[in-house]
Amino acid sequence: MTDPVSDSTLTVPAEWAPQTAIWTAWPADPDEWNGDLEAPRKDIAGLIRALAEHGNRVRLLVNGLEAEETATAAVGSFAELIPARYGDVWLRDTGPIFAHMNEELVALRFKTNSWGGKYELPDDVTVGDDVARLARAKLIRFDFVLEGGAVDQDGEGTILTTRQTLLNPNRNAWTREQAEAALQKAFNAKSIIWIDEGLKNDHTDGHIDNIARFVSPGRVVCQSASGPDDPNAEVLDAIAATLARSTDANGRKLDVVRIPGVGLYHNALGEISPASHMNFIIANGVVVVPVYGSSSEAAALDALRSVFPGRAVVGVPSIGLLGSGMAGGGSFHCITQQQPL
Repeated sequence: MTDPVSDSTLTVPAEWAPQTAIWTAWPADPDEWNGDLEAPRKDIAGLIRALAEHGNRVRLLVNGLEAEETATAAVGSFAELIPARYGDVWLRDTGPIFAHMNEELVALRFKTNSWGGKYELPDDVTVGDDVARLARAKLIRFDFVLEGGAVDQDGEGTILTTRQTLLNPNRNAWTREQAEAALQKAFNAKSIIWIDEGLKNDHTDGHIDNIARFVSPGRVVCQSASGPDDPNAEVLDAIAATLARSTDANGRKLDVVRIPGVGLYHNALGEISPASHMNFIIANGVVVVPVYGSSSEAAALDALRSVFPGRAVVGVPSIGLLGSGMAGGGSFHCITQQQPL
């Protein structure tokens, strides 16, 4: 294991910083998708097209000949296809987190335990190393469990996270003090803002990238309830209240912007699902937002356009990625990892 980072020159660029590429993966194992690969593939193809049409380089991992052939047919002119082995497509959590240290690109690599033992897929343990190698980034390893979707960063030393994930006994069994020490060493973090919990029925145990995101220095966006039947109404209000009384690493009181949430959403099995507009990906020139055909969709996209005046804001369907049962459960941020310039 490489020693934790203690170099003050290490920085994790904010997602809105210029990017060299965006990494993602093509669904390849029908067992992980209730036998239906077409639904998530359609969503990912829409994401890739939206990114490529705004000049982004998309590097798409494909696992096996069938995945390579179908990806070539669907998005071969929009993405660079790279044969690789992976368990499933959730590269935000299984891939590296890219950073800069002494002006060099580095890949921060953490242990994975399948989201607390829920999804045991061996190649998920190794795909992060492969992405780092393909990106020609120096590996820096850490001997603790951390998924990329569990932390959101502002590029200035502030981290958003949730107690539900980081302090969960199924990860590292950390105390808050132990978690903060680990984040400070790994990311050179100066301030950590704790949210209590995430959305109902979130397979990840409350990842932050489904509930609150930095969008510029000192500014965060989260959701408001959409209708009296919203199962997350109290949670969403609590998230906004916590953010409103928080300050960042530079002592700024956070500017909190609330946009309409998806509201009550049932998947194909009738289960309440953690559908969220927060799982957007910020890329060069564009923000791609997951949409689900909800009544609040247009208002949510308009609100995000006011937050990102220098970028196009594009809604792309993500119902297939959300999935049902043990399949899916995430969206565009969950399946991507940006490589900064």
